[in-house]
Amino acid sequence: MNEPITSPERPDPRQDTFRDPGAPVADRVRDLLGRLTLEEKIGLLHQYQAPVERLGVTAFRTGTEALHGLAWLGPATVFPQAIGLASTWNPELVRRVGEATADEVIAFHHKDPAGAGRNVWAPVVNPLRDPRWGRNEEGYSEDPWLTGLMGTAYARGLRGDLDVLKTAPTLKHFLAYNNETDRCVSSSNLPPRVLREYELKAFRPAIESGAAVAVMPSYNLVNGRPAHLSPLINEELRTWSDDDVLVVSDAYAPANLAGLQGYHEDLPTAYAHAIRAGLDSFTQDDADTEATLGHIRTALDRGLLAEEDIDAAVRHALSIRVRLGEFDPATPYDGIDEEVVNRPEHQRLAREAARQSITLLKNDGILPLGSPRRIAVIGPLADVLLEDWYSGTLPYQVTARAALAERCETLHCEGVDRIALHTEDGYVTAADDVTGGPLRVGPQAGPERSAFDLFDWGGGAYAFRAAANGRHVSVGDDGVLINDQPGPNGWEVRQTFRMEERLRGVVLRHISTGRYVAVDGGVLTITDDPEAAAVLTVELVESGAAKAARVAAEADVAVVVVGDHPLVNGRETEDRADLALPAAQENLVKAVHEANRATVLVISSGYPFAVNWADEHVPAIIWSAHGGQEYGHALADVLFGDEDPGGRLTQTWYRSACELPDLFDYDIIATDSTYLYYRGAPLYPFGHGLSYGRFHYSDLVLSSDDLGPDETLVVRVTVTNTGWRAGEEVVQVYTHQQRSRVKQPLRQLRGFEKVRLAPGESRTVAVPVPIADLAFWDVTRGRFVVEEAAHKVQVGRSSRSVFLCAPFTVKGERVPPRDVFTRPLDAIDHDEYDGVVLCDAAPESGDAVRSAGPGAWIVFRRADLGRGASACDLSVSSTEGGVLILRLDDPLFGETIGTVTVPPAATRYDFVEAGTPLAGAAGVRDLYVVFESEGVTVRALRFCR
Repeated sequence: MNEPITSPERPDPRQDTFRDPGAPVADRVRDLLGRLTLEEKIGLLHQYQAPVERLGVTAFRTGTEALHGLAWLGPATVFPQAIGLASTWNPELVRRVGEATADEVIAFHHKDPAGAGRNVWAPVVNPLRDPRWGRNEEGYSEDPWLTGLMGTAYARGLRGDLDVLKTAPTLKHFLAYNNETDRCVSSSNLPPRVLREYELKAFRPAIESGAAVAVMPSYNLVNGRPAHLSPLINEELRTWSDDDVLVVSDAYAPANLAGLQGYHEDLPTAYAHAIRAGLDSFTQDDADTEATLGHIRTALDRGLLAEEDIDAAVRHALSIRVRLGEFDPATPYDGIDEEVVNRPEHQRLAREAARQSITLLKNDGILPLGSPRRIAVIGPLADVLLEDWYSGTLPYQVTARAALAERCETLHCEGVDRIALHTEDGYVTAADDVTGGPLRVGPQAGPERSAFDLFDWGGGAYAFRAAANGRHVSVGDDGVLINDQPGPNGWEVRQTFRMEERLRGVVLRHISTGRYVAVDGGVLTITDDPEAAAVLTVELVESGAAKAARVAAEADVAVVVVGDHPLVNGRETEDRADLALPAAQENLVKAVHEANRATVLVISSGYPFAVNWADEHVPAIIWSAHGGQEYGHALADVLFGDEDPGGRLTQTWYRSACELPDLFDYDIIATDSTYLYYRGAPLYPFGHGLSYGRFHYSDLVLSSDDLGPDETLVVRVTVTNTGWRAGEEVVQVYTHQQRSRVKQPLRQLRGFEKVRLAPGESRTVAVPVPIADLAFWDVTRGRFVVEEAAHKVQVGRSSRSVFLCAPFTVKGERVPPRDVFTRPLDAIDHDEYDGVVLCDAAPESGDAVRSAGPGAWIVFRRADLGRGASACDLSVSSTEGGVLILRLDDPLFGETIGTVTVPPAATRYDFVEAGTPLAGAAGVRDLYVVFESEGVTVRALRFCR
């Protein structure tokens, strides 16, 4: 029989190893990679990967948003925001939410493969260092271990439990990303301990466990180098897994490398550096791939890239596609269809997740509610559910008002002021048509046409809703104000304004454009000229607080629902300036409480608020993140006591932003930040949350009180519900190292268990604590170390509500004095500092320290200078030149042992060796490098005996 004839352009599919599900993934990838031409490989380096038709390889797109449910593609189940999911302290529940989300992604993918890809961009595992961060709701916790645990759980649900990936989860955003202000040009400066103990610790578990298979770098720089060029991608991140890890850029970030960041002179150079640093996929220019790929071709032509570099990136991309089963005859997920989207099981899961996320912050006994005849449901969030930027489209909404109305009579009031605006020429009026129309100035056309509901979302951001048609005022593309929007929405929110005081009234400034509202031909429009702004008189038509007080007085109980709008004053691209409730909301709470002391404050927000007055006066306070489609039912379940409030805080709630360091200061150790190091008295501590049950802790037993680095401490404690009703308790175990060479956390979460106990029921909880987890990063030797020291176990219901303690000892090692002769002292490995910034020592790799001004210093504690060091050579750089002084034991008054003159250099990367003889340098001393000049950079110090 004749053999079949095959074309060299189309190999016999029977011989295609890459299509063999039984072959190892590496072999399949190697086979497919070997079949591709260089041009075909280049086509796979963009978010929109080009098809290779001759091999039957279809197009592929990275990036489907799935942070707390499938987003941006139409109605799908909306679960609580990520910060809310973490507040459940239930990793298994979070895994199930990820699993349900993955099913819905698959269903959309089967319906529209090009529109819904299976590489999902979730979860976000940036530790929530600062609650002012605009994207706070996207993360899980300020604790890196808890962040890693919850991120792994969600990613595990997304990827599924089979060898074939259900979806390919992508961790965001690597690395040290916690500010929106200047996010593309600011540098997050990370000393080695903060890098190793805090930032990397949050990312590692999901990659190491195989739950996540991809990573997205962040917009910012880290120690002066763009995160997209970080050597940590290849040198650290990819060592955590034996599998290929795909690295995708954030949207439009690659162009910043030669644009906003100006790190490279042109894009071919920048893109070559990015690929060599480990970037595999460019998310740039949307579906227009040619510009990006053209720069990569140019880089190849210039010799900035080799084909081997392209192969490495393509291998990572193909590995994910092979593992997704793209080239298999069939996958286990082929039967998933549209029926899974928002199915009853997912609705019930959304309700359960919302219920377990609800956190009872305060309760003077008013909750659970008895049998109120009438409830006043008040506030701007009382009868609405809001979508955030990464939220799915709500298939339906169960608001607080709707759910409470199912149980008893309700009265409702938004509690927002109704105002009128007028100029010297007349009133601002709105069209009463449902589609709206341009806002005009003229004679008052009736109370409805000239009235607007004023929403205060904090931070000076206001939104106006026309009473005429119930639509929000927006600015159209032509600059004309029109009442045609359901509310603040979209990436570029065009429905919010600031009110600036003027001598005769106020002017409105459009937040999105920064332009002012003016009157042109009787129509409200916007202008660049502040002098042309229309001066408006604000006339109060009806006080929202006063109306709410009247409504509250008629009810048995008042439930006031306040919080943030997820797209205003705290969102992607916008940080908060403070922690206060919006002023109008604060006044509303006070007015309602004055009218009815039986007031329950419900806060729905993606971040903490400083609700100091409410904590002092209001009987009960509840918080949850924006809770998704079933929020109202979950809230009603908790308010009426059908269910226990299952949430616990994963962030510290501070009393004021004054207690926080600068937003750009990422050194949590030096600034005493997060619950780990914070020494103040928080409003609500990390881990806080109350139950309707009452719990007693007893019989704390440690498996051993003397352990080695390879052992595991098991902490056992008995918890008893001494209350009259069932309840949930999160038993939390913390440790504190009591003696150390370095500054240690005051408390650190090591484990927990969530238990539900009936009245009178007891349970013994056992929490394992691997002693290896107690290690810290030793800057003197560049590795983790478990130190010989006394420790203390603290057990309780929060980081500050500790009921039982027990000591134990770790038989670790003692950190010796620094050996200054065996290897150079890298400047980045100092112990403490003042007045310096961390920077890149070279574009590709290495960190250094640069003085921000004269008098700056770094110190190396317990430097062993032996019987005497004769000289010191420093690797230094300065474009202006300068002077360094080496001192012992004190930066100002310590003994001077050497002075270094730094010559001027052409660029900051031109390091030279500048030396000094040493006098009196002997023994174990604290060695200070004092910068007498601004802009001097030190990379390393080398000592001679």
